Amino acid sequence: MSERTLIKNLSASADGDITVSGWVETVRDQKKVQFVVLRDESGAVQLVNPRSFGDDGVEVPSEIATAISGLSQGTFLTATGELKHDERVKLGGVEIKLAGLEIATVAIAETPIAADSSIDKRMDWRFLDLRRPEQNLIARVQTTFEHALRTYWIDNDFIEIHTPKLMASASESKAELFEVKYFEGKAFLAQSPQFFKQMSQPAGFGKVFEVGPAFRADPSFTSRHATEFTSVDSEISWIDSHEDVMTLHENLLVAALTAIKEKHGDEIAALFDVEVTVPTTPFPRIPLAEAKRIVADRGYEVPRHDDDMDPEGERQISAYVKETFGHEFVFLTDYAASIRPFYHMRHADDAGLTKSYDLIFNGVEISTGAQREHRIEVLEAQAREKGLDPEELSFYLDFFRYGVPPHGGFGMGLSRVIMLLLHQANLREVTYLFRGPTRLLP
Repeated sequence: MSERTLIKNLSASADGDITVSGWVETVRDQKKVQFVVLRDESGAVQLVNPRSFGDDGVEVPSEIATAISGLSQGTFLTATGELKHDERVKLGGVEIKLAGLEIATVAIAETPIAADSSIDKRMDWRFLDLRRPEQNLIARVQTTFEHALRTYWIDNDFIEIHTPKLMASASESKAELFEVKYFEGKAFLAQSPQFFKQMSQPAGFGKVFEVGPAFRADPSFTSRHATEFTSVDSEISWIDSHEDVMTLHENLLVAALTAIKEKHGDEIAALFDVEVTVPTTPFPRIPLAEAKRIVADRGYEVPRHDDDMDPEGERQISAYVKETFGHEFVFLTDYAASIRPFYHMRHADDAGLTKSYDLIFNGVEISTGAQREHRIEVLEAQAREKGLDPEELSFYLDFFRYGVPPHGGFGMGLSRVIMLLLHQANLREVTYLFRGPTRLLP
């Protein structure tokens, strides 16, 4: 078999013999000429087969013509033929005049989903839904995003770690844990790598990162929650405040969005009608109390009993930042200790506030970060204040009994960032295989 050429490389290839492989997207079986649109992981091309006729005007049957007439959408095949550049061809300015077809697998003629199928129906047949060019681009954008983050980390001497996803006890809220049988006992699926990435700090690793799965037993049916998701985490030593964590966070996002804009900006504009904007630094920073006042002035009151910022408040403060600063990101800082974990450091002059932040992107929270409390006596006191038994946290608290530097970090949901970047309405659209309270298949 001739060497396969990716369809995206056809425009740069010379006219002549060529081999491409992919799946059938459409067939136009006309009387005088047959057209097949073949798509692979990189793009689509038009295959052309002029029918043959004798002097009497009667068609001379051919194997290729017969094969094309029997093609069903989704059939995978290899096509050989002559590549021709022709600017009149709308699909990439090239086409292939067929010389041969080799069918790898035949698809069932009638597909179970269509362009107007519901999202749940499309999730049932996700492997077919993923054939859409938009889904292919989403996967490539995510790949570029992760690669850019990893490049930044490695170029800045971070260490990559892989923390366990089976835990003996809760890392944060027991209410959001999945319990699993573990030999003669039980274990829990990790809801975050929080404790273990902090363990790297007394180990002297300094700056670390991880991209890995996390699990939340949260029965939420919103457009932005999942029970299994990919968490992007980083933790750094020798910080002065959460400001150092925010600086790291914004630098990472600038690097990632720069790479995405350079590599995929035109495709994103064409398929999603979205212009990728590389944000300026520093990102706007607004203390939560001030943000609530700004939102109130815009006509929305965050419920008084809520120390947090609710989803509508996030949308309102994002709109304000967009109008005032022309920015898609905003750090909301200084959250109340009442709604933050026991390991968040508190302000020396106001123990009711933590040195923490939420990062809001296009109206939705994508991350929480903070300086961690590293003084063992303070950490134990804050755990008790939260109703936690230090004895149950002994493995974690031991980290702080043998010396640990001031440190902090963040955790960020990967799919949520991609969803907001591409202006998608639902996390399921940008997750390869979504897991929610009622979905474990496919």
